[in-house]
Amino acid sequence: MATAVRFRTAWRRNSRLARLGARVGLGHAGTSARKLFAGAERRERLSRERELKTAQQVAAELGNMKGALMKLGQMASYLDDGLPEPMRMALAQLQSQAPPMSIDLVHGVIREEFGRGVHELFVEFDDEPIAAASIGQVHRAIMRCADGSERAVAVKVQYPGVAEAIDADLRTADLLGTLLAFGFKSLNPEEMVAEIKDRLREELDYSREADNQRLFADFYRGHPFVHVPEVVDELSTRRVLTSELVVGSTFAEVCGWSQEQRDMAGEAIFRFVFRSLYRFRAFNGDPHPGNYVFHGDGKVTFLDFGLIKHFTPDEMLMFQSMVKAAVLDGDMAEYRRIIEDAGMLQKDAPVSTEDAGDYFAHFYEPVRESRRVEWTTEYATSIVRHTFDRTSSIAQYATVPRSFVFIQRINLGLYAILGQLGCGGNFRRISEELWPMTSAPPSTPMGELEAAWLSGRAAGDKTQD
Repeated sequence: MATAVRFRTAWRRNSRLARLGARVGLGHAGTSARKLFAGAERRERLSRERELKTAQQVAAELGNMKGALMKLGQMASYLDDGLPEPMRMALAQLQSQAPPMSIDLVHGVIREEFGRGVHELFVEFDDEPIAAASIGQVHRAIMRCADGSERAVAVKVQYPGVAEAIDADLRTADLLGTLLAFGFKSLNPEEMVAEIKDRLREELDYSREADNQRLFADFYRGHPFVHVPEVVDELSTRRVLTSELVVGSTFAEVCGWSQEQRDMAGEAIFRFVFRSLYRFRAFNGDPHPGNYVFHGDGKVTFLDFGLIKHFTPDEMLMFQSMVKAAVLDGDMAEYRRIIEDAGMLQKDAPVSTEDAGDYFAHFYEPVRESRRVEWTTEYATSIVRHTFDRTSSIAQYATVPRSFVFIQRINLGLYAILGQLGCGGNFRRISEELWPMTSAPPSTPMGELEAAWLSGRAAGDKTQD
């Protein structure tokens, strides 16, 4: 009977996706035919109408699912105002929390994983989730430590059956690629979806997430303003992840703080992103306001290490060479050679080097000059819109290679976060502290604190050697 139920569920799910794919495909074909007979203004209006219908259909289906497609839809929606308006409106619903699973299912997963009930494992367990997402949800609890003391923890429990749902979704995830291709002709959806598929398969395994979280916690241990919660090993498995519980202010609350406090919070996030990227060669590929807990004076706790991208040394050297050519040296000929070799721009593209530099290097606008940058949602959106500018003559010759999928998301996601936060600072000077090819001295009080931490960390490493 259980097998029959699973078969019917999978059949219904796949049938819904097949019908959706057919509707999207037919809509695209029909609109394309009509556009052949339309003028420029009419073509744009038809394109917008198709975007709206397509986005509404996809968002409606994804919003009813817990699995990869909902996660992919949420990841696409981070572009926010940078998306075409109809897509932004239709996909915005995917940013809201998923409906939580029943507490009986939560208890059932925990019993299956540990062979004991919730109240045997924890002194207290809050049945009301404090967070819910596409793959699992989080509950507060109190555990008893070996020495008899009590410890507050956060227990993330994976939705039962979500692994099977995601496996089915990933076989049809090209649906999101189709949606992205409709919206942005400069993207290669095959490369993007292939990379995201790999990362999502990794995210299903909470033991892998625990390993990632331990790596980040070890790297940032003792940091003056960056904190990563410790993993509770004995209460963590492939489907349950238990960490220390951290309390503080939410992103929405911080947006109402003073300019000085918002500047410090933004600087902490910026430093965490690029310290992790350039010195640790890894970062969370899913930047989101819900993944930060704020404590004032620039102190931030970073959560959720399920979707981590680890970069190779060669990839990091390529990223560094791009920054050096475009920002430090202003050598657009060298920059064009690098992005052509990387596959971002076709080598035979009939565009000038100056135009190519303007199109791609706009990405570095916040760090191009040593000056204070005031982040606003409008400023962040302008960079996103330029990155996905469909009207540019260069767009048809540009794409996002696989190794750049998450570096783009990390950077543009960061820009969106800083824009919402409304922070400011001289991010060029901060970046020069973080770039391996410059390693400049501290430029802010927070930089001085971090430099002292790095010195102590290096001294500790030498002592161990």
